[in-house]
Parts: sequence; C-alpha cells; structure tokens
Amino acid sequence: MEVLKTAIEGVLILEPRVFNDARGYFFESYNRREFAEKTGLDISFVQDNESFSSYGVLRGLHFQKGEYAQSKLVRVIEGTVLDVAVDIRRGSPTFGKWVSVELSGDNHRQFFIPRGFAHGFSVLSPTARFQYKCDNFYAPQQEGAIAWNDPDLAIDWRLPAEDVLLSEKDARHPLLKDSPYLFEYK
Repeated sequence: MEVLKTAIEGVLILEPRVFNDARGYFFESYNRREFAEKTGLDISFVQDNESFSSYGVLRGLHFQKGEYAQSKLVRVIEGTVLDVAVDIRRGSPTFGKWVSVELSGDNHRQFFIPRGFAHGFSVLSPTARFQYKCDNFYAPQQEGAIAWNDPDLAIDWRLPAEDVLLSEKDARHPLLKDSPYLFEYK
C-alpha cells in the first residue's frame, strides 16, 4: 500500500497493491497492521457501511459531533465518485479548505478522512457502490452537516447543478459559517 498525502494534513489517499492476472485481480483492501505502520495511525474501525447510488446523487457534507466524531476510510467497489473532505476544525490553518479525490472500482483508491472533517461524495458514473469503515458507531442524535453548495467552500462536485440529486435532509444543511457544531483544532 502506498500512502499519498494531500494538501490538508491528516487527510490521506491510499493506493493498494493490486495483483492482476488472467483471472482478474486481488488486493488487500485493509490490514490494520500495515495501515498503522504506513500512516502512523492506530485506529480501531468498529462499523462498516455501504451505499448504492445512481448518477448525480450527492451525499453530504456529513459529520458526527463531539464524542461521537468519526474517522472514515472510504472506497468505491464499482462505479466512480468524487469524494470530498472539508476541514471544519476552528483554528486550523486549513479551516474551510477541502480536498477531493476520484475513487472508482477501477483505481481501487481509498480516502482516509480524520475526525474534525465533513465528508461527502458525488456519483459520476451511472451507478456506484460505496463502502466505508468508521472508528465510532453511528449516533443519529449527533449528526451534523454543512451545505453541499456553500459558496464560501466553492466545491466543484464535477456535476452540473441541474443533475444533483439530494435527500430532503441534505438540501437543508447550514453554511459552514452558520454551523454551531464545529470542532476545535488541537
């Protein structure tokens, strides 16, 4: 596995070693020991999630608050998404900045999003199957979110605005500057 740093410290792109032959491919999608050795992070993931979405679906920008905050390790099994992490740690030198990576069933890349970041993705292919590991359990009463189209963030979701499909909940999130539920930078 190769670990690629991004423009925001702590947000990482992981590229596994993929073994291809006439039968197809094989790769180790997660190995706790190697993850710890290569990233310097000893994280215990406690929950795996999967979603299936069609072209234009945009999920995010989500996070969990306080003691329920989550780090995530995300990947795409089939299809293609643009995955985005936004720094929502007040006092951070990169507060309000974001990084993105294209994840696909073909490139096998993974994206590590630490606690203190909002997370979202847009589906660029006809359909996409998305999986992620979390280091804390889901707590619906502790959900927080930021508007996907916050003009101060100016995220390029690589979708025409008229193609964006949102849940009712994702259409109503506050702007970053209006969110009462942010993290403190340590």
